[in-house]
Amino acid sequence: MSVEDYLLQKLKTGALHMTLIDPASQDPAQAGKIARDACSLGTDAIMIGGSTGVTQENLDQTALEIKDNSDVPSIYFPSGAEAMSPHCDAIYFMSMLNSRSLDWVIREQVAGAPAVKKLGLEPLSMGYIIVAPGMKVGEVGQADVIPRDDPKLAASYAMAGELLGMRSIYLEAGSGAPAHVPSDMISYVKKSISVPLIVGGGIRDAEAAKEVKDAGADVIVTGTIIEENGYLSKLESIIKSIKT
Repeated sequence: MSVEDYLLQKLKTGALHMTLIDPASQDPAQAGKIARDACSLGTDAIMIGGSTGVTQENLDQTALEIKDNSDVPSIYFPSGAEAMSPHCDAIYFMSMLNSRSLDWVIREQVAGAPAVKKLGLEPLSMGYIIVAPGMKVGEVGQADVIPRDDPKLAASYAMAGELLGMRSIYLEAGSGAPAHVPSDMISYVKKSISVPLIVGGGIRDAEAAKEVKDAGADVIVTGTIIEENGYLSKLESIIKSIKT
């Protein structure tokens, strides 16, 4: 079964949780431990990536450790075409739709496409939309961030992505954001598209995760909390709130 089919099948039973592990934030062994913990708690997939500091070496080593310690798909969440790993099961082949730079809209994708084909990575087409505050990813991606009080603009970007053939849409507030994407924006976008909606950034506890799920997110992504001491109980409560 392809990774996309796996995700679509699981979505029939309710919202999904994905754990985002940044190869630059811990050594590979710790990444493997986090993946093992997350799987034991019910996460549905492991995303691997970060805005800065990802190299071919730390990506490969992290992906191998995750594969050895998890029983769910691993999906590369790329920051550019400079690193690709055959040890991931799939790659989010994505365009940052509201970037001012063509590099993040299409040029990095052009540079990376031959490697994706050569390595046999399953491409998961996705429209990536940065919502204020955007944090580091918004800065690096030169995004014209979507104002938090403008759900119609977010929905217009999302609809454009779907009409261009993208099979999922990701609303991103940015890693470490003080608040998640507003619930009214999530709901408005969800009603405007027919493809799965992914939401990440600023989801730091069970209450926030439940708000995002109840607003209409199909997939909830958490990452920053696993970089903190004592992450296990918080991750458990987040996943439980999504699955309940």
